[in-house]
Amino acid sequence: MNTVTLNLDPIIRLTDEQFYQLCMANKDVSLELNAEGELIIVPPVGGESGRSEADLIINVGNWNHQTKQGIVFSSSTIFRLPNGAKRSPDVAWIKLERWEALTEEEREKFPPLTPDFIIELRSKTDRLKTLQEKMQEYINNGLRLGLLINPQDKEVEIYRIGKSVEVLSLPAVISGEDVLPGFELEI
Repeated sequence: MNTVTLNLDPIIRLTDEQFYQLCMANKDVSLELNAEGELIIVPPVGGESGRSEADLIINVGNWNHQTKQGIVFSSSTIFRLPNGAKRSPDVAWIKLERWEALTEEEREKFPPLTPDFIIELRSKTDRLKTLQEKMQEYINNGLRLGLLINPQDKEVEIYRIGKSVEVLSLPAVISGEDVLPGFELEI
């Protein structure tokens, strides 16, 4: 199943609250909204992708449990980016101070911030160009470090603010750099 994008702009430009209500009314459907106001219906992942995604969350979660430096989020969490997009990375991490600065309502709904660190895992149905554009959107909205894991091409792309994308061949060991100090991910 492929991602479906619907252009709602000729009819309606969804507000943050309208998008939130749409997601709550359709909890069985994974939705995103890009900065242009297009509604993106994200297909579910298969068993292998879901297992790999869970392993990534566990890795970041274990590091975070030891360091207690932030909050880890699953792919079900939607973040409201400064450009107006509503996105849900496969794995996200936010520095604790930034999370605690949000109001209770902001924490309950879709947090209005860009994560500090994300991982996107390309599944067999994902178009690489679309994921690369999504990663660049995160960087343009303040993401500090992002990983795009591409098992199909046996590569991982590393995204950093103000730097060119670095591409490594798999297998690789990726550092959390200064964003997740001491974190290492074997891919």
